[in-house]
Amino acid sequence: MNWGFLEKILSGVNKYSTSIGRIWLSVVFLFRILVYVAAAEQVWKDEQNDFVCNTLQPGCKNACFDHFFPISQIRLWALQLIMVSTPSLMVALHVGYREHREAKHKRKFYKDKGSIDGGLFCTYVISLIFKTGFEVGFLLAFYYLYNGFGVPILMRCTQEPCPNTVDCYIARAMEKKIFLYIMGCTSILCIALNFSELLYIIWKQLWRHFSRRYVPVEQQILKNSQLHVSLLSLNGIYTSQSQSIEKREHPPSAVNNYQQRR
Repeated sequence: MNWGFLEKILSGVNKYSTSIGRIWLSVVFLFRILVYVAAAEQVWKDEQNDFVCNTLQPGCKNACFDHFFPISQIRLWALQLIMVSTPSLMVALHVGYREHREAKHKRKFYKDKGSIDGGLFCTYVISLIFKTGFEVGFLLAFYYLYNGFGVPILMRCTQEPCPNTVDCYIARAMEKKIFLYIMGCTSILCIALNFSELLYIIWKQLWRHFSRRYVPVEQQILKNSQLHVSLLSLNGIYTSQSQSIEKREHPPSAVNNYQQRR
């Protein structure tokens, strides 16, 4: 599977994320995609052929494998990576809509097209909720489908068409167990990061709202004093202009000549 396309998209989302969101992206790249590509794919490369049972009964081996692994662990892991990364594209699409809107109307509607406010705030919150939901859902799926995150070396199978209880062996069981634990730990870490980022942007939005609505007393007093000073200066300018106009209309020489004639 080629992960380059997903990596480029998530790198583009990085510039619209918060600091916690950038940490989440680093975790996804380093501990999930790179581990998956570099090692996990090789461990699960030929898992069905590496699944060995002590019987030659036709169809027994396949029936036991399908019973123990209804969905391939590595494919479920890949599906998880895709699903938890997809909601981040909602943010990039929303920012792209803002850019298209400004280009279409040739006007600037936003101070910063990537700032998390207004409709983009709702989109960001929804993406975090979806990412957290996918993480929790896939963790539960792994746990209930495979009876936990452990991978036993020996499994006993009684499925048809096996003639009796058959012993089946899983190759590289310890390696698979380690990778599944890594997957589980990184999923829990991503859930914690998503929850922390959700609280952070909600707190930041509330702080911004209250700081705009409720101006501190010191700032209000300062604004009132500045307004009073500006009004006094305007009053002084108006008075000086009025006096200059009166002098122009009634010059002193004309008043003195009128008094001498009387």
